[in-house]
Amino acid sequence: MKNIIAAGLALAMAGLPLTTSARDDEKEVDRVHNASVVLKEIMDIPDDIPQDLIDKAECIVVYPSVLKAAFIVGGSYGRGVMTCRTGEHYSGPWSAPTMMALEGGSFGLQIGGEATDFVLLVMNPRGGHAMLHSKVKLGGDASVAAGPKGRSASAESDVTLRAEVLSYSRARGVFAGISLEGSTVRADNDANERLYNQKLTAQDIVFKGAVPVPPAAQGMTSYLDHKSPKNLSDPSSLHE
Repeated sequence: MKNIIAAGLALAMAGLPLTTSARDDEKEVDRVHNASVVLKEIMDIPDDIPQDLIDKAECIVVYPSVLKAAFIVGGSYGRGVMTCRTGEHYSGPWSAPTMMALEGGSFGLQIGGEATDFVLLVMNPRGGHAMLHSKVKLGGDASVAAGPKGRSASAESDVTLRAEVLSYSRARGVFAGISLEGSTVRADNDANERLYNQKLTAQDIVFKGAVPVPPAAQGMTSYLDHKSPKNLSDPSSLHE
C-alpha cells in the first residue's frame, strides 16, 4: 500500500511542471490576445494615433492593462508585446510578436492607480534594435515624447522628428499622449519561451522569422498589414 501511495505522489510531482507550464502558456496567449484587442480599439477610435505616424513607425509595442499602482510602490511592471516590420530595412509585413516588459518610471504618480493601456510607436531603426537587444531606459537610452493625437496631427513636428519613441495611453476610456520618460522597456525572453515553447531571443522572432505568427496574434498582424502595409519613413533613415 505504501509503495502504491509513493508511486502516486511521484507521478503527481512529475506532472507539476507540465501543469504550471500550461498555465504559463495560457497567460502569455491571453496577453497577446489582449494586446491585439487594445491595439485595434485604440487605432479605431476617432481621435486616434495619426495615420502618418503609424506609417512611419518601424515597430509598435502594446502593454494592455498596466497597473500603475504597482509603479507607485515600485514593485511591479507591465507586460505586453512588440511587433516590427520585417526585413533588413523594416520594409516587410509585420512580424510575429516578441513579449516585452515595462518597468518603473515616474508616470505612476501622474496617472494614479487605474489599469491603463499603453501603445508605443518606435520611430527609427536604432530604437527598434535597442529594445530588441537590451533594456532601454526611455528618455535616457532612447528619446521619448508624448505622441500627438488626432487625424490632423502631423508627423513633421519638432517633437515627433526628434523622438525615437512616441507613447500613448488609455485609461477609463480617455485616450492621450503621455510621456513614459524614466521607465524601461526590455524583451521578456522567459515569456517568449513560454509562448513559443522553445528558447528564442526577441531578435530571432522579429528579424530572423524563427517562428510563425501565433494564432492569438494573427488578428493584430493582419490588422496592421491592412492598416499600414508600407513603411513610409525616409528611406535613407532605414539604412543607418
